[in-house]
Amino acid sequence: MTLRETIEQYILWRRAHGAKFTTGANLLRHFLGYADGNATCDAVTTTQVLAFLAGKGPLARHRENKYYVLAGFWRYAISRGHATRSPLPNSEPKSPPRTPPYIYSRDELRRLFDLSNVKTSRRGAVQLDAVTFRTLLLLLYGVGLRFSEATRLTLADVDLAENVLTIRATKFYKSRLVPIGPQLAMVLANYMPLPRRGGLAQDETSFLVANRDGTRLASSTVQAAFDALRRIAGIHGKADGRQIPRLHDLRHSFAVHSLTAWYRQGADVQRLLPVLSTYLGHSDLEGTKVYLSMTPELLQQACLRFARYAGGDQDV
Repeated sequence: MTLRETIEQYILWRRAHGAKFTTGANLLRHFLGYADGNATCDAVTTTQVLAFLAGKGPLARHRENKYYVLAGFWRYAISRGHATRSPLPNSEPKSPPRTPPYIYSRDELRRLFDLSNVKTSRRGAVQLDAVTFRTLLLLLYGVGLRFSEATRLTLADVDLAENVLTIRATKFYKSRLVPIGPQLAMVLANYMPLPRRGGLAQDETSFLVANRDGTRLASSTVQAAFDALRRIAGIHGKADGRQIPRLHDLRHSFAVHSLTAWYRQGADVQRLLPVLSTYLGHSDLEGTKVYLSMTPELLQQACLRFARYAGGDQDV
């Protein structure tokens, strides 16, 4: 079996086991530009692998992703008898440290959600109106949704009788029910009946948050709107420019603020972490760890919890 055939077989195998594997498939197919796809897997050399891993830019975490995908492929190829060895190098340079997420303060969130600021940012906008934009932001922070999850929601996915959202076929091909709080439920109840799409007919398959013509929101459109809003709200990040607040950081902030609130309430945080992981749509706790940045407020609450435990309070 050729390298190209084995790669395509591996992609089908990964997807049959529940992985979307879109990025991995693209990387493996891109690797064929560095190796002969019509040759066998054992014909691939370490030199070819290193050329693929190096790419044309500076060292970045993308190299680690490429190495991880190739390692998975060669484990599969060897286990199936399509290869007898792995051409991957025995050692790899350490990836640059991951830039920590920006955790918005409560005051910054109030400025981001302030309707007057949102309206100013959308003045003259052709497609994305202010009310829709603000509703999207509240969804991203209020329930910690991924951008793709929020923009894929349809009217049928919103159950205001039970205050539950249905998130369908997400990152790991899994669907989940996400409870929403009364404040967000009220926002959605006021938003859904609005004739915001130029009089277009709506049914249960219509997107919950959409452009004025009813089409799905594009990430480029929303990102540009968010950058404008962030400047108007006076949120600029760190002075050195290394930590620019992102739209996705609303999801990080939801996770950190949830954890901080549990510490304050004296809740069993270790028991609740799997609940948070499920709520965010992660397959395991490893995925949730990325979101739990140690902010000064979170550190203070953790220290207070430890101090009470060290003082003999066994209920913490």
